[in-house]
Amino acid sequence: MFWPNWLGTGTLWLLNRLPWSWQLQLGKWLGLALFRLASGRRHVVDVNIRLCFPELSPAEHQRFVRNVFINNGIGVFETAMAWWTPREVFRERIVFKGQKHLEAALEKGKGVLLLGAHFSTLDLGGLLFSEFFPVDAMYRRHNNPLMEEIIKKGRSRYFGQSIERSDIRSVIRALRKNHIIWYAPDQDFGRKQSVYAPFFGVPAATITATARLAKLNGSPILMLAQHRLPDGRYELELYPIIEPFPTGDDEQDAARINAELERAIRKDPTQYMWVHRRFKTHPKGKNHLYKESRES
Repeated sequence: MFWPNWLGTGTLWLLNRLPWSWQLQLGKWLGLALFRLASGRRHVVDVNIRLCFPELSPAEHQRFVRNVFINNGIGVFETAMAWWTPREVFRERIVFKGQKHLEAALEKGKGVLLLGAHFSTLDLGGLLFSEFFPVDAMYRRHNNPLMEEIIKKGRSRYFGQSIERSDIRSVIRALRKNHIIWYAPDQDFGRKQSVYAPFFGVPAATITATARLAKLNGSPILMLAQHRLPDGRYELELYPIIEPFPTGDDEQDAARINAELERAIRKDPTQYMWVHRRFKTHPKGKNHLYKESRES
């Protein structure tokens, strides 16, 4: 039964025809509705924020969680913008910093791994970046075949190739052609092929594949941060090439990657997708921290 997917996508397509400011307001209302109604997902955000920002007062914590939902609600509409809004609408809304770091990386001729993260502006950031540089992307295939096709078609506007993360041959071919490949290692994929490394001071299962990918063609790697600014513009910022990397020490390399991610997220941490169970892998069992918090 795919009708809910068609209905949801069709509704989003129609709403995308509304003025920009209306879409942002609808996104805010959607986020507030989810904040109130999605208790399970709110619990995940609560735990993540308590673990990563223990210094917050109860009022600050509640405001932080609320803003995470607001930004993720707006992010739904920003995804629709990335898929369907004419590209020229965005050209005066982009602030791009640190391009020289990527230009230096490309001069090496070995391709570039562009380190990304799951910001609420995720897809829109891809479109904005493609206004300056062509980019391919590694991704995880959607379990729903209809959503897989919808997402791939939407992203075809700005990604040259969408490479499934297990297709290493295509990754190597792209790097050898000096392509830029966007790659996000900020989710918990389980204990296998992961090590524990600090993420906002909390031990987190962190994949070691980042170092292996960098070794494939000796490709430099650097971080891309992306955020919506208060004035309605969008900021992209590239950080310097991560060096030395890889070092051969999996834990050290994972910690370095997490530190780069944290640096980018801290620019506006409420625009990160804290709705994911980033700490679900735990020595005491899967989802231990989320269950422990609920039971206490």
